[in-house]
Amino acid sequence: MAVGSESMALVRRALKHLDNKGTDQAASTWTQPIESYIDPDQYNREVERLFKHLPLALALSLELPEPKSYKAMTVMQTPLILVRGADGVARAFLNACRHRGAQLCKHGAGTAERFVCPYHAWQYDIQGKLTGLYGASTFGEVSAETHSLTELACAERAGLIWVMLTPGESFQVGDWLGDFSTQLDTLNLDGWYLYDQRDIPGPGWKVAWEGYLESYHHNTVHVNTVGKFTIGNLTLHDTYGPHQRIVFGRRSLSELPNQPEAQWEPEQHIRRIHLGFPNLAISGVLGDHCLVSQVFPGPTPETTVTRQSVLAAKRPVTEAEKQATEAFSQIVLQAVRDEDYAIGAGVQAGLKSGANQAFTIGRNEPAVQHFHKTVASFMASSDVTTPCV
Repeated sequence: MAVGSESMALVRRALKHLDNKGTDQAASTWTQPIESYIDPDQYNREVERLFKHLPLALALSLELPEPKSYKAMTVMQTPLILVRGADGVARAFLNACRHRGAQLCKHGAGTAERFVCPYHAWQYDIQGKLTGLYGASTFGEVSAETHSLTELACAERAGLIWVMLTPGESFQVGDWLGDFSTQLDTLNLDGWYLYDQRDIPGPGWKVAWEGYLESYHHNTVHVNTVGKFTIGNLTLHDTYGPHQRIVFGRRSLSELPNQPEAQWEPEQHIRRIHLGFPNLAISGVLGDHCLVSQVFPGPTPETTVTRQSVLAAKRPVTEAEKQATEAFSQIVLQAVRDEDYAIGAGVQAGLKSGANQAFTIGRNEPAVQHFHKTVASFMASSDVTTPCV
């Protein structure tokens, strides 16, 4: 379906719900045990299975804008270097020298002709190959075949760089994304401007992630931010294997019944959220701006770190453009850090109180249900990127 016709179809779906005071719904409510949020053994198993053995979107393609550009980062205690080779191909390596394991790069981004270990000056080219070592004549036999950087499976698709954190494992990004890839392609992510990027501490992974999956809370939690623009408890829900897309209706949706359909500009009246399992959310919220969120589990069930990337359609130049982009940046920071995660901290604090033995997930929260069912399905499957069906 073409983007324009799909947008019209989504608006028509949303208008039906607006007229009926309804929303897309699951077949029934869902019961989620409290233990699934707090049990450390279950948590460790899920992190290992879902974050170490599934492809993760670790960076935007635009973060490696040209050959020889790199980004060094740590993801869940795993030090990484993402680098675009001279051939234009994005690759991922463990940020650890093959001599004695020292990190080659400090956290950050830049360009490099080579990577040199700060400990004993072993050298690697930007494609990870060992090219030299200090005192080679006295060290002994070392081969690039056995001592080049440890490479991780990596693929670039839909403006994102996908990586498998476990050495030796592979994936086919087309198989992993399926039809979701077509949805991501409509965002043209590699054509945006990265305005700001920050890490936000938050509550436990599932508590934090659930807030991205529904609009049931918008009228109460986000009354001063995104709730001013979206209709609470009106959500369209579509699934693409483990991945999802939810669509919120903007408050301007109510204006459309008074206009001929030929005059509709459908994208002005809906808000799409693309949700890549297990931790990626991409949201176009206001005008020419986009928010990319990656929620990474912390070392305990009570903690997460969210990498929040604020994008603008183009680099803001005029004062009005700068003010608009900064306003967007601040509103999404407030909505997540000061509203969603503040509520989530209270949820997290009460999980062990005994007040609840399980949470009831409503029919009007189908994306939350799909997430929990997908977690359970992957935990029951041994295939690398295929859930149990």
